[in-house]
Amino acid sequence: MNQSVPLKTPAPLFRLLLVLSATTGMVDAASILGMDKVFTANMTGNVVFLAFATVGSPGFHPLSYVVALAAFMAGAAIAGRLWRSNGTPRLNHWLVLAAAIESCLLFLAGLLGLYAAKMGAPDSTVLLPCIIALTAGAMGFRNAIVRQLKVPDLTTTVLTLTITGIAADSRPASGTTSNLPARLGAVLAIFAGAAAGALIFHTLGLGPTLLVTAGVVLVATTIFVRHPQMAELQRK
Repeated sequence: MNQSVPLKTPAPLFRLLLVLSATTGMVDAASILGMDKVFTANMTGNVVFLAFATVGSPGFHPLSYVVALAAFMAGAAIAGRLWRSNGTPRLNHWLVLAAAIESCLLFLAGLLGLYAAKMGAPDSTVLLPCIIALTAGAMGFRNAIVRQLKVPDLTTTVLTLTITGIAADSRPASGTTSNLPARLGAVLAIFAGAAAGALIFHTLGLGPTLLVTAGVVLVATTIFVRHPQMAELQRK
């Protein structure tokens, strides 16, 4: 695909992606702490954990990781199909669509989390895979849309290359550090989101953490896409 936004990222889009990065931290805090040590936003960890489970390491359950990986890929595949089949040129449309779908899935997962807590079955063999699937599917859909924006160092999920860039392009490495603010912003956003998610989880539980995350995604996207600069962004 050749579609992309302009190389100079508008400030509202940059800020929105930082907020979405923070919600990634919130989602993974909820999933690691409340969903049997599974990542629902960062798939690298699931591949590693699945390998641990495969060789019989205690405390790792393969079903959770398989469900997360499959749901994430399904969400990404659906987003990719919609991107290719819909000719709407405005990127605002895609950001709102991604936020709406992601928020709905996270909201449903949050409701299931509340129900599980009420029934006294937070580790239910039926409910837990459903919560994992909804959450991972939401993040897969979002990632597929954000991927098309092609904003450097702001994928909203993966930090490995971002942290590599901070070091490899630093002054001690004879680099330019031109992208340092964006890279540091991405790292700090996910850190802050994970801390906030953990606090909400320990205070209120899994369901409320996912509900708050859904609200942040929807409200932030609604606010930032209304900025005049965002109206200029189109697929190419």
